[in-house]
Order: sequence, then structure tokens, then C-alpha cells
Amino acid sequence: MSSVTHHRITVDGVDTFYRAAGPADAPVLLLPHGYPASSYVYRNLMAALGHRWRLLAPDLPGFGYSATPSVDDFGYTFAAYAGFLQSFVDAMKLDRYVIWLHDYGSQAGLQLAMAHPGRVAGLVIQNGDIYEDTLGPKYDFLRESWNNPGPGARRAIAQHVTLGGFESEFRGELPADIADRIGPDLWTLHWSLMNTPERIANLIRLLEDQPTTLAWFPAEQAYLREQQPPALIVWGPHDGYMPEQSARAYHRDLPGAPLHLLGGGHWLLETHLDDVVPLVDDFLHRAYG
Repeated sequence: MSSVTHHRITVDGVDTFYRAAGPADAPVLLLPHGYPASSYVYRNLMAALGHRWRLLAPDLPGFGYSATPSVDDFGYTFAAYAGFLQSFVDAMKLDRYVIWLHDYGSQAGLQLAMAHPGRVAGLVIQNGDIYEDTLGPKYDFLRESWNNPGPGARRAIAQHVTLGGFESEFRGELPADIADRIGPDLWTLHWSLMNTPERIANLIRLLEDQPTTLAWFPAEQAYLREQQPPALIVWGPHDGYMPEQSARAYHRDLPGAPLHLLGGGHWLLETHLDDVVPLVDDFLHRAYG
């Protein structure tokens, strides 16, 4: 196991926390996080792979230990987060990387890949959806809010931005024996970091903006189909947002990508890390030649 170190850097004027592991000159695995998480979810993966790879995981603005700029200075939209990830890569002077695509981080990661396709050594796809017809039932309440926006929809979203809502995000849909592998640290830490009026309001704003990403899906699929980046798909099928069919849909555009359904759910690194690590290590060797 390698040491994970902790750092701060200013990116677009935002005080940004990030975790790092591995030699500074090693090939890079970039790890943007999703909702309602932070770089913390990658801590064990980083320790397991840092012996030969450089792993970098930022906390995005308004998440984790990074700053929470005002809405005048940062948009709290998917486009704003995609732009921020590109600025982080530039600030870190990265010119080649494998990108981990998980949850909302998959949208920022794919936008980065599309902006600089020549820099992409590969993609690790882990419970990140870009096929609207395969979205799972857990999206139903969000669809209702998108179709009927306004104060009522905002209140419905806010009911999920709670300690109990965060626990459901991390443990929901898992069989009991697998759910027991998810420690309470995961939702209590992230709720304690999110539980300010500003951060909750910004998170609701982001959830309301998610229809933006649905409009991005066709271009993202075209990028995969036309560029054929090396890819590895590791997936937890017990996922109310992104079930097994969401994983298999990637074969429409990346028919040669290895697909591994590993029995966990949305937070696969918490429950099946030992299965994921050798697959990713082997993929990084192949991606970087």
C-alpha cells in the first residue's frame, strides 16, 4: 500500500483540496468524484495503486475540503464543473491521463476527454451513465422535478439532501451482506461537510441542472464511437440509478471494451476494491503501453 498525500492548490481562484498518490513522474489516473461525495471515496484505490501510478483526486468546488465560492464566482452547473476539471488539469500541468468516469464525475471527465482527445490514454468507466434509455428507477423523482420545475420541485429535491438521503445514496439497493461493507463514515462525513445553507443550496442547484447532461449524451456517445479510446468497464449492478443495462449500453459504442459486473452497487470501491484493483492495474499497463 502506498501513502496518500493531501494538498491544496488555487484553481480559477478557488482554494482546491486534492489527494495524490504515486511518483510525480508516473503515468496519471485522474479521479473526479460524483454526488454526494468527494475525493475521500478514492482513498483506498489510491493507496492500492500508488506503487507505480500517479493518482490525483480533487475535491470539486462546494464539496469535500475545497472552498465554496459564491454563485457569482462559480455557477454550480455541470458546465461549470466540467470547466473546473479542465482548469485543474491545466494547473497540475497534466498532458496525458486515464480518466475515471463515475457518477457526476463521468460528465466532467467526458467533457475533458472530448476537449482534448489526444491527451486521453484511456477511460475507466464505473457506474457513470450516458444512455438515457437505460436510466434506473431512482431517477424517477428527479425526472418529475425536471419536467415540473419550480419551488415544489426544489422542495422535493431538498428532501433527499439530508443525512438520511446521503445514507440511502451510499447503501441503497445493496443486498444486506454487501450493504454491511459500507461504513457509516461515508455518509456522516459527507453530510457533515455538505451541511451548510450555502452548500445545500448549491447542491440543489446542481441537481436541477442535470437535464443539461442529457443533452450532452449524444455527443459523448459519438466521441466514444468515433475516437474508440481504450476503455475498461467495472460496474456494480445493484444500482438504482445505473443498473446493469447502463453498463452494457457502453458496448453500443465501445464493443471491444472489457466489461466486469462485480456484484456491488454504485460505490464499488467501498465493497469490491480487491476485485477492481487488479483489473485497473492491468488496464493501466495496457493503456500506457
